[in-house]
Amino acid sequence: MTADAIRTGTSQSANGPRSYGYFIDGAWREPADVLERRAPGTGVVVSMVGAGGAADVDAAVLAARRAFDRGVWSQAPATERARILNRAADLIDANSTPLAALDAEEGGKPIRLSEGDIAGAASLTRYAAGLAVQMHGTTHTNNGADHTGLVLREPAGVAGLITPWNFPALILCQKLPFALAAGCTVVVKPSELTSSSTLEIARLYAEAGLPDGVLNVVTGDGRAGGALAEHHGVDVLSFTGSTATGRKILTASQGNLKKLSLELGGKAANIVFADADLEDAAEGVIFGAFFNNGECCVSQARLLVQDSIADAFVTELEARARRVRVGQPLDHATDVGAMIDPGHLESVLGHISQGRTQGAKVVAGGSRATGPALDEGLFVQPTILDGVGRDMSVFREEIFGPVLTVSRFCDAEEAIALANSVDYGLANSVWSKNVDTVLPMAKALKSGTVYVNTTIDAPPTLPFGGYKASGVGREMGQAGFEEFTELKSVSIRTGKRSGTFAFGGTHERTA
Repeated sequence: MTADAIRTGTSQSANGPRSYGYFIDGAWREPADVLERRAPGTGVVVSMVGAGGAADVDAAVLAARRAFDRGVWSQAPATERARILNRAADLIDANSTPLAALDAEEGGKPIRLSEGDIAGAASLTRYAAGLAVQMHGTTHTNNGADHTGLVLREPAGVAGLITPWNFPALILCQKLPFALAAGCTVVVKPSELTSSSTLEIARLYAEAGLPDGVLNVVTGDGRAGGALAEHHGVDVLSFTGSTATGRKILTASQGNLKKLSLELGGKAANIVFADADLEDAAEGVIFGAFFNNGECCVSQARLLVQDSIADAFVTELEARARRVRVGQPLDHATDVGAMIDPGHLESVLGHISQGRTQGAKVVAGGSRATGPALDEGLFVQPTILDGVGRDMSVFREEIFGPVLTVSRFCDAEEAIALANSVDYGLANSVWSKNVDTVLPMAKALKSGTVYVNTTIDAPPTLPFGGYKASGVGREMGQAGFEEFTELKSVSIRTGKRSGTFAFGGTHERTA
């Protein structure tokens, strides 16, 4: 796509598929092989990107290493890094409409949510720009009059970023501006299913004044991601994706023991007590379950509801689920769009079928969504499965689709046990108006985030990451920024050194 096309919001497929090369060392490079992307809402080929391999990744890493070693970015004044990041945020805002259309079309997500993602990407970039000018170490002068200790915080080096298909621009900007703010140079490998917005954002960063080689993008499938994880020229690697792939990344990265941040799968619970604002909770549960088609690592896919209100609450959810509109991703009236690809569609439908087999009751949805505007795409009805026990696979396994399971509890102790009984620990929500309920619950839940009387709702100042199989490390906040830095201790002794020799007793100094 041309720069004019993205600025004017030209239809992404009106003139045939978009075609992209790799962005390496400030220039576009033609790929030897390409991958086609079909829009999951229509089945039409909308883009073609390079099928990168080890040689392409190596070229990008070498460009990033040269830029880092030259110091054009790593040693630039923090105010200069902040200025360019803020300029990039302005350009993302200015191009928000076409950027949102790229992610909605390629990813199948509703355009309204995609527009929110782009606004969030710009906001994250501005927040990271502020962190750039706050990067500092510490001084220690309490170890004697002749000793001064310095702790320096320095950029970690070359950062590899591997991003997923469900929030292409947003999750990119949970990583990229933080790495750049710290002074790192970067190689990005986006999902081959949703690469376009990442490549366009790279172009916008170049327009903002980012020096050549500081940001590089290589597209491709898992072979490119594996090459980036294995590369000895990468100092820190940040990955978002499934837990299964995260384990492979962990193994691949062990060659040079690179610093890792892994944001992996989840199986979050919405825990609703009888004393909650039930109207607000019902809206939150529906939003949490079906937000972004349910293709969200913090999707609130499990409802744990107190026995005394469960039947009436589920009836209300059933009515609300039937009002959720399934439709084409680029339609602003759509609430739930298309599944990312045919294999994932079959996986989601397979989980629903297995839940039925294991005894769950389908109270809403339960099958593929069809109709004149849907038959060519990959759509699933918003689904609610009631009577789900902790031994069922739909309770334990990440479905990553618009499927909500319902389980009941009698008291807080049982709710905690149910919530914590899965392998994942990314996020949970608690709904109650009693502070004596929510605070102990927040402390007892084994997850990196706990939402209280809200869901999927946190500012960029709060770190995000998981416990257990949901990963290691954090994104966003000060902690997310520090993932891209290293600490160096400098111990300074003034005057002559005194003390004893380690071997042979006292060492007497001579003048």
